Amino acid sequence: MKVAIAQITSTNQPDENLKAILDLMEQSVDQDILFLPEMTNCISSDQAHLNKVIGQYEGNFFINKISERARALKIWVALGSVAVKVNDADERYVNRSILMNSNGYVVAWYDKIHMFDVTLSDTESYQESKVYDHGDQAVLVETPWANIGLTICYDLRFAALYRTLAKSGAQVLTAPAAFTCFTGEAHWHTLLKARAIETGCFLIASAQTGDHPGSNRKTYGHSLIVNPWGEVILDGGELPGLFFADLDLNEVKRARDRIPSLNNDPKFKLKHQKSHE
Repeated sequence: MKVAIAQITSTNQPDENLKAILDLMEQSVDQDILFLPEMTNCISSDQAHLNKVIGQYEGNFFINKISERARALKIWVALGSVAVKVNDADERYVNRSILMNSNGYVVAWYDKIHMFDVTLSDTESYQESKVYDHGDQAVLVETPWANIGLTICYDLRFAALYRTLAKSGAQVLTAPAAFTCFTGEAHWHTLLKARAIETGCFLIASAQTGDHPGSNRKTYGHSLIVNPWGEVILDGGELPGLFFADLDLNEVKRARDRIPSLNNDPKFKLKHQKSHE
C-alpha cells in the first residue's frame, strides 16, 4: 500500500486551503492514497466567520473540487476532516472525515465522536461541542489494500474506539489531527504508538502544523506513521510537507501473531473493596 501523508498549515479561508490540497494531490499521483489532516477546509474559532465560509455537506464546493481532481488523477483521498453543515435549521457543524476512491466517489464518511472540550491553561481553552455535533458510529472501510478504520484527533485518547475497529477487521487506522503544541509535546507520539501496539494496526496520523493565519491556533505537526509493532516509520517534523511510505500489510498479521491481545479479552467483574486499618 503506497501512501502519501500531508502536513499542512490551513488558514481560515477555504479557497486558499483548496488550492494547496489540489497541488498536494498532483504531487501524489504515484501513490495509492493521500492522507490529509483534520480541518483541511478551515481552521477558525470564530463562529461568525465559519457561518460565512462553511457550506452544507450536500453539494459542498470544497469536497466536490477534491472529488473532481481525485477522479482526474485516479487517486484515493482520505480527506482527514472538514467542517460541514448538515442541517439548514441551525448553525452547528460536524467534524467529518471523508474517504474518496479513485473515481472521486465518497465511499465512507465518519463524524468525530469525541469532542475536544478542555481547558489547558488560563489562556488556552477549547469547547468543540459548542459549535460541533458529535457522531455516534464507528466506521470501517474496505479498500483494495486494507480495511481502514476512521478516527479524528481527540478520539486518540479513547482506546476502546480503536480496539473496536481492530476487532472488527481494521488493519490501518487513521488519526488526522490538529493537535495543540502543549498536548502534542506531552502525548502525541505516546498515544499513537500505544494505539498501534494495542491493535496491531498501522496508525496513519496526518497533522496540521504551525501558526494558522486568520486564527489564534498553533498546532504541533509531527505527522506520523506507526507500524503495528509500535515503531515510528515516518515523522513529518514541524514544517509543512508531503511524505511517502510503502506499507507492508503482512506486518499486521506478524504483530498479531506475536502478541494476540485482540483475542485475549477475558470477561471479568469489578470488585469494590474498602480498606480497613
